[in-house]
Amino acid sequence: MSQREGWNMCRIISWVLAAVVGILVIRGIIGSVGFIAAVMAGAALAVFIGLVLTRLFCMKQGAGAAMVPTAEAAKESAADAAQATSRAAADAGAKAKETAAEAGAKAKEVAADAGAKAKETAAEAGAKAKETAEDTGAKAKETADDVAAKAGAGADGETAAKAEDDAGEKAATAAAKPTAEPAAKPAEATEGGGTRPEALSAPKGGKADNLKEIKGVGPKLETLLNEMGFYHFDQIASWGPDEVAWVDGNIKGFKGRVSRDNWVEQAKVLASGGETEFSKRVDDGDVY
Repeated sequence: MSQREGWNMCRIISWVLAAVVGILVIRGIIGSVGFIAAVMAGAALAVFIGLVLTRLFCMKQGAGAAMVPTAEAAKESAADAAQATSRAAADAGAKAKETAAEAGAKAKEVAADAGAKAKETAAEAGAKAKETAEDTGAKAKETADDVAAKAGAGADGETAAKAEDDAGEKAATAAAKPTAEPAAKPAEATEGGGTRPEALSAPKGGKADNLKEIKGVGPKLETLLNEMGFYHFDQIASWGPDEVAWVDGNIKGFKGRVSRDNWVEQAKVLASGGETEFSKRVDDGDVY
């Protein structure tokens, strides 16, 4: 075998040995540092060992003689290989530790973001629920107020008036027979005291006001008031305590109705051209 062929064979053997060592290193550390780090460490070690073996055993010495491996050189190469392996393992461990630290920091950051997002979502949900509850409560209160107002108005204005109208129909008919001059009734024929209000023999302008717009005055009671000479809102609005007492005591079948339903205050609003909630319902046809 020529000197050149021997040198080439030496290099081949050196690199094969280096590759074997690199593969062994990869298999040994792949479980702890991961595939990529293990391959990098094995490749680096294989290159290093290949270069060392080539330099030690395959380079020419002196006047072209092939280098002959000695026990000392082999021992040195093994030590270098072990040192390189240790260094590669340490680097891989440091890399793995750094990667784990980064992964932990990333996980902590993701958890913090998730917690903040969950807290924000919970706050928004709470605010939305509170707003919905407030709207629902306000709407329920408004509905309840409307129902109560309507029920109260209906009870006072329609149901109660009709009930009392029916109950006092006979008494009113007997006590208030039409006369040509209702204003001429003598003051002595009164009950409950007070002063008889000024009455008219006929409505002004030939047209009476719709006294049923006063809460508590039904069709029967309106007829009775007309027969007593009361046709207009301004007449009732002008009544003082004595006049109210007289009408309360002398309106047959409906005693006490004037003060109980506060006719005077309602009549003042209607006489001035205003409206009450009850008068609106009467005008809309919801009562009579």
